[in-house]
Amino acid sequence: MTVRVRDFLPADAEAWVRVRRAALPYMVTTPEQVLRDLADAHPDRRYRLLVAEEDGEVIGTAQVGISHESPKPGQGFCNPYVHPDSRRRGAGALLLRAGEEHLAGAGATDVYTWVLDEPAGRAFAAKRGYAARRTAHFLRLGLTDGSLPPLQDVPPGVELLTAADFEDDPRPLFEADAETTADEPSDVPVEFSDYEDWLATTWRRPGFDRALTTAVTVDGQVAAFSAAETDGLDRYWSAMTGTLRAFRGRGLAKLAKNTSLHRARAAGYTDAFTGNDAGNGPMLAVNRWFGYEICATEVRHVRAIG
Repeated sequence: MTVRVRDFLPADAEAWVRVRRAALPYMVTTPEQVLRDLADAHPDRRYRLLVAEEDGEVIGTAQVGISHESPKPGQGFCNPYVHPDSRRRGAGALLLRAGEEHLAGAGATDVYTWVLDEPAGRAFAAKRGYAARRTAHFLRLGLTDGSLPPLQDVPPGVELLTAADFEDDPRPLFEADAETTADEPSDVPVEFSDYEDWLATTWRRPGFDRALTTAVTVDGQVAAFSAAETDGLDRYWSAMTGTLRAFRGRGLAKLAKNTSLHRARAAGYTDAFTGNDAGNGPMLAVNRWFGYEICATEVRHVRAIG
């Protein structure tokens, strides 16, 4: 049996999600989301999806591109994942090699990749010249087991809104997302400056749930928010939770996230997932308060190619 790598086709969307869910059960995605992410990607992102195929069956996937929102140029990424039943057949290596070739042609100087914090994953990266960098956790919270903290009282001058309340003008949420994302710990810093790109890739994402995304305002100004993505079935993902610098230390992010989680449970979602950089102590503490438990850990690796 021969494994080959090729470009993703729209007909692969269902298979893509099947493989990704098998490899990373903690991620929340849908075929529609995969297609839209590819269609709406910024040209500077040089975004490409690859699949590994064996006897006509998709057994592996990879997302490849340039972190075009980083102030440091040439930062590429290639994240290959192979179905657990099809590992050790060379699919991951072929996907990574094809991704590196694409990134080298796009002018990348460094390639970042995530691997599960397991001996096999670390060995895979080390064998191909990648050095370990940051560690991040996947966390899960069961929404139906009764452990969700009760809703908190809303302080004076504070109001709870949803993203749907910003339909006429989402820019305040864009500005909040830009400021809080810039403060996230990362090897590749991100600066959001392209509002139209944010509208296409965040605000209009099929999985972005405006009814569950919660914003906290103080005297009418967005102070904190918790962005929610869902699969329309039973899975909820906290895409980003943050507080603007001027309002930190007041528990507003916790208020936003707790409200969003309660709304998610009321809407019928049963499993809440999120991801945390291992060095982000404040957010890890918040998630422990909610009852999230670590269900997997990934390690980001990097290799210079330019």
